[in-house]
This record gives sequence, structure tokens and C-alpha cells, in this order.
Amino acid sequence: MLSDFGIILLFILAAFAFIAVVLFIARLLRPHKPNVEKNSTYESGEEPVGNANVQFNIRFYVIALVFVLFDVELVFLFPWATVFGQEQLINTTGGLWGWFALTEAFFFVATLALGLAYVWAKGYLDWVKPQPKIPSMETKVPPKLYQQVNDRYKR
Repeated sequence: MLSDFGIILLFILAAFAFIAVVLFIARLLRPHKPNVEKNSTYESGEEPVGNANVQFNIRFYVIALVFVLFDVELVFLFPWATVFGQEQLINTTGGLWGWFALTEAFFFVATLALGLAYVWAKGYLDWVKPQPKIPSMETKVPPKLYQQVNDRYKR
């Protein structure tokens, strides 16, 4: 006789086996005719132009991490509020359970607020605009001629 965990393990193994069998059958049935166009990069129906190495601003990553931190906080606080806020549970312990749950939630939120204060104090949330890098080219054409062309098209 299998335990409940054994049954769950069998379901997981069966799921992996099913995925492996389906992928193997699909590999046998699909056509395999590679060519240059099929192997080229696809970018929303357009031919890819330029370099794919885009300068990614690291501040977006930091803001995303802070967002995930507070999102996870809400995920943990919702079950806490539904379980520990039951009136029957609080009444059976003479109100002691309610104070314990409130103190526990306070320490949890205070720990996260301390983390936010640390990130803020270190300046990781400062949104300073980066200095643009103006490309320079060596050319035999004097810059004054470029300025004349630019002035002509400004009008």
C-alpha cells in the first residue's frame, strides 16, 4: 500500500513520462527540412537590424526586486490575516492569540520595512539619469559644414 506521498510521487513521475513520450512522438512525426530562412532570427516578422546587445539599465532590475519583495509580503500577509483573524480562535484563547498574531505580523512588516530603509539609505532607489554617450567619428569634413546642413533643415 502506498502512502499519500507515494501517490503524489507516482503522479509526478507519470507527468514527466507523459511529457517525454509526447515530445518523442512529435520528433518522429514532424518534418525536418532546415533551410537558411527557417534558421534565421525571427523578430516580429521583421528582419533583425542592428546589434542585439542593448544597454540595459540595472535600476529596472533593482526596482523589480523591490516590487517582488513587497508582492511576496502581501502573499504571506493574506493567509496570516485569514487564519489568525478568526474570531472563534481569538475567543477560545482569551484574546491572547490575537495579540500574538498582531505582534507576529508587526515583526514581519517591520523586518521588511527595515530592508526597504536599507535599500533606500544605500541609494539603490535613486533614479539618476545616465549621461548619454555621444558617438564621435573622425572625418575630414569640418564640423562647420555639418552645422550648416543642420541649420538649413531646421527651418
